[in-house]
Amino acid sequence: MSYFNKVMLMGNVTRDVVVKTLPSGQKVTEIGLAINRNYTQDGVKKEDTTFVDITFWGRQAEVLEQYLQKGRQLFVEGRLKFDQWTDNDGAKRSKLRVHGENFQFIGSREGNASMEGQSKSSSYADTPKPAKTPSKA
Repeated sequence: MSYFNKVMLMGNVTRDVVVKTLPSGQKVTEIGLAINRNYTQDGVKKEDTTFVDITFWGRQAEVLEQYLQKGRQLFVEGRLKFDQWTDNDGAKRSKLRVHGENFQFIGSREGNASMEGQSKSSSYADTPKPAKTPSKA
């Protein structure tokens, strides 16, 4: 039997990114994403917003902290993860979240002309872009 667990989301970041370092030295961040859905029902335009928590690890968490701020648009690819735990009162809790595997910035970052009009993928965060060579005609 085959299984498939893939999520693709695009929305606005709900809070500034804060990276935490675990005792193991691993970096982690949890971002909030607001995803809007516009639709018409009985001739009336409506909007519905879904809020999703997404966890990123390692270098991706560091890049998000460096370049991402509240309100910025982000495209995320990841997988669903179901977490279960017992809280301090002994009650069983659970939450469905997204484990981020890849992301891409959408639009430009205000105040940074070098990134204006460009999207930057996390997979290229550490690699400088090659200089454009003039085309020969």
